[in-house]
Amino acid sequence: MKKNLLAIGLSRAIASALLIAGAAAAQDTASASPDGSTAQLDALEVRGEIIYRDRTEEPATLVYDLEFFQAFEPVTVGDMLKRVPSVAFLSDVLEYDGVRLRGLDPGYTQILINGNRVPGAGFDRSFFVDRIPAELVDRIEIVRSSSADRSGDAIAGALNIVLRDGYSLDGGYIRAGAALYPDDEIEPTLGVVWGGEALGGQLLVGASTQGRRNPKLKFSERYDAPGGTLDNTEVQTDTRSGDDYSLNLDYTADVGPGKLGLNAFFVRTDRLQDEDSLEYRGGIETQANLISVNVNDLDIRTDNYQVGAQYEWQAAGGETRVRLGYAGIDDEQYELEDEFEYLRDANPFPEADRYTGDRTYVDIQDRELSGEVRHTRDVGRAELRLGVEATRKDRDTSITADRNRITIPNAPAPSPVIPGTFGPFLPLDGGLNTITETRIEPFAKLSGESGAMEWEAGLRYQQTDVEINDLTVAPADALAENDYGVFLPSAHLRWNLDDTQRITASVARTMRRPGFDQISPALILAELGDNDLLGNPDLEPETAWGLDLGWERRLGSRGVVGVNAFYRDISNLIEIANTGVEGDEGPGTFVLQPRNTGDGEVWGVELDLSTPLTALGLDNTGVFFNYSWLDSGIDDLFGKRKFNDQSNHVFNAGFIQQLPTLAASFGASYRKQGEAFGRIVGREIVTSYGGDLEMFIEKRLGDQWTLRLTGSNLLDSSKDEIFDKFNTFDDQVNRDYDEYEIETESAGRVYQFVVRYAF
Repeated sequence: MKKNLLAIGLSRAIASALLIAGAAAAQDTASASPDGSTAQLDALEVRGEIIYRDRTEEPATLVYDLEFFQAFEPVTVGDMLKRVPSVAFLSDVLEYDGVRLRGLDPGYTQILINGNRVPGAGFDRSFFVDRIPAELVDRIEIVRSSSADRSGDAIAGALNIVLRDGYSLDGGYIRAGAALYPDDEIEPTLGVVWGGEALGGQLLVGASTQGRRNPKLKFSERYDAPGGTLDNTEVQTDTRSGDDYSLNLDYTADVGPGKLGLNAFFVRTDRLQDEDSLEYRGGIETQANLISVNVNDLDIRTDNYQVGAQYEWQAAGGETRVRLGYAGIDDEQYELEDEFEYLRDANPFPEADRYTGDRTYVDIQDRELSGEVRHTRDVGRAELRLGVEATRKDRDTSITADRNRITIPNAPAPSPVIPGTFGPFLPLDGGLNTITETRIEPFAKLSGESGAMEWEAGLRYQQTDVEINDLTVAPADALAENDYGVFLPSAHLRWNLDDTQRITASVARTMRRPGFDQISPALILAELGDNDLLGNPDLEPETAWGLDLGWERRLGSRGVVGVNAFYRDISNLIEIANTGVEGDEGPGTFVLQPRNTGDGEVWGVELDLSTPLTALGLDNTGVFFNYSWLDSGIDDLFGKRKFNDQSNHVFNAGFIQQLPTLAASFGASYRKQGEAFGRIVGREIVTSYGGDLEMFIEKRLGDQWTLRLTGSNLLDSSKDEIFDKFNTFDDQVNRDYDEYEIETESAGRVYQFVVRYAF
């Protein structure tokens, strides 16, 4: 009852405030400023104007400043990215971690921080953006098509997260608040940022801590086949809670003939995922029909960090820059899963018939040392940029586990149920290895303009040497090496039709490297249904030719509308192939292996709009809208399909209403992600999400204070999945089901109150 009263009270508060604000808006004047424009109370954090998507001069790039997102008080970079074109997620409901730009697997998207690559814990090389607090960010750049002076590991595109620097603030602010979650838990947030002149240069220091929580409910129905007999149901609670801690430093100063820049950031995520479930026979939720009780806890601690230095100076008729960087991630995870099974004999509940206890420890350490030298100079009426980037990656993976499985009536002494009896922990197949990767990447880019035309052409070469030493296979097979080099040309053209509109065209070749789990020479038994999976150290990278064609128009002084069509032709695609060797489970099963086989195509259209409604006489009303239609085609072992888990569309819409005479504003946003289908050997999944509605109310007090109340997931969004499960390759072809499962995951509303003080 307490939860319902709190939720109802806050819902009514938001609704009442919106009604009052709407009534005030009807009587509001256009502006408090003499020229009729909205008055800006403070250039630092307390704002009295609507911020729209920026129009950038960079080719094939969209830019969104923090202020574009800030009204809705995003907690992480993932919360920010869910509002921009073509970004999808395939996470649990209200989780925004692995970015799926244009709907493709996270491994196809290059995540950059301050323009530099960062290592991620994912075996597919992906980086979880929900590890970076929104308070660190100055802006987000969506790079739709690659250029020669950027990393070419970006088939879907790149997302550059630009952190605040010493020039982004002249002063400071304090942000404090708390969020109320559906289970009545309250999590606090506190952040402090200051920037200005110090130590002979420009300095920025920022720190924050924030609590996060996501309590969810899951319900599963399992049948022997679609439309068949209901075997069992599962009722599950899944609560994810934790704390984030962050620190950001940036310093820039004139030193000698040039400019020195130093930067560093550190983010720690402490997180506990607590899943508890009850499984019932025939869907009858009584003790007499209780099949099993499962307790599954996952304790995560992830540290992300990066330090860098660069120096720029005028030399050799141009500008030269030298950059050094060191980035790393430490990801530790400890998982326990205890399951008590019933109904195996005549013993009534609460006596268990069998106990299974699993313990798994994951420790991943990934380090990247990088350096770059680039020189930019004028050549006639064009600009030439030459450079070379070198990177050394060292990745250590340790995944060890122990399983205890006993029949309770015949349990040996001492019973594994007693704490402390687990061990020794032994490495899983493919779970103990080291990887060393060395990259050398020279590049050249020439750009210029002629009348209404602006152009750019460049070439990047990415040479990679990889060595993997897997300690879970026979010594003769443990060490494997591979090397490959890829030429990545690119060209961009911008035609300025007039002062308000332009056409852009881009063509670029990009690549995707094999995943770390794919190149391990280990054999993993019964990994895909009853089929075994053998890694392939000789995998080559996937490559793609991409084309982007767009039109963009300025709407008045602050609005912009654009449409972009894209196409990717992907070659050397990494897909699962059948080796023809019989699997460990016997006849009908096989040893499968990832191989460079086949091609794929990806295409779509992206529309985005961000503008005040000045043409309708509503200069204090801003709207934003983006819609991405996404599609693809690929052939696998079973026939034609889209790229796995690509949503067919992503839609965002919202508005912000300013009330200048009240120094207040309110707004709402709505997001809907389309259905996605994925197929691997042994399993097929259809995933769909409900709509996500968010609202906010903001009140500004003078030039320094801002109060903001936000509500998210106001429609109680859910994630729905349908699983088709099979044991063997032939079973999947013949649709002979092992199990058919329907799962629904739901989460409740979240309310957040935040106070900002600028100084």
